[in-house]
Amino acid sequence: MTVTLSGMISADVDFYIKGLFRYTLFGHELWFTTTHVGIIIVMLVLIGLMLVAHHKIVRARPEDKPKGLQNIIEMSVQAIDNMVASIMGKKGKGFRNWICAIFMFILFCNISGLFGLRPPTADYGVTLPLGLITFALIQINGLRVNKIRHITGLFKPSPILFPINFIGEVAVPLSLSLRLFGNIMSGTILMGLMYGLLPAALKVGIPSVIHVYCDIFSGAIQTYVFCMLTMVYINDKIGDD
Repeated sequence: MTVTLSGMISADVDFYIKGLFRYTLFGHELWFTTTHVGIIIVMLVLIGLMLVAHHKIVRARPEDKPKGLQNIIEMSVQAIDNMVASIMGKKGKGFRNWICAIFMFILFCNISGLFGLRPPTADYGVTLPLGLITFALIQINGLRVNKIRHITGLFKPSPILFPINFIGEVAVPLSLSLRLFGNIMSGTILMGLMYGLLPAALKVGIPSVIHVYCDIFSGAIQTYVFCMLTMVYINDKIGDD
């Protein structure tokens, strides 16, 4: 992409959006893109990390003091357990695995820009399914706990408010997915502009500072926000113990 500023400065700005190869499926033309590459790499890293962690924990002896990767994994799992317990209480026990899974996936996707990848969460085709899965969990657990009251609650406190209540329900996956997508995509665009428009001598120092904010700080915050809102929405439907 060529960007021209005031007709004087012209530079190639790369936002890492590339179609690598094209294929046809059921008569439809599809592309394998840099987003797919990022997802595959993130999943392979997560699977490898979990296999190594499982091996270390299984072989660990109770009397040994945890160290290295085992210590990091145990601290991370405990931190997520405490986060779920603080928001959902005892009834959050059944959701710990899902929260841990999306937390790790979103976090690794968000920080993958540090390693030269296009963050998969900068693609709405990735964040929307995450929002829809959360929406499905909200509705399934609402029906499981409240039965028909989950549906009749849309007509309270007055049937006139049904359209507003319905829009509020439908807006949940959109707000979750758009918030995550918008923040990560804005960081990707900012980094692309930095690398494309800055002089070569400044491409080492300044972008590294922006990377810390866009990939690490903002990425971690958006991961926490997505998981926290997921728990809050589910907790609101299943009620108190």
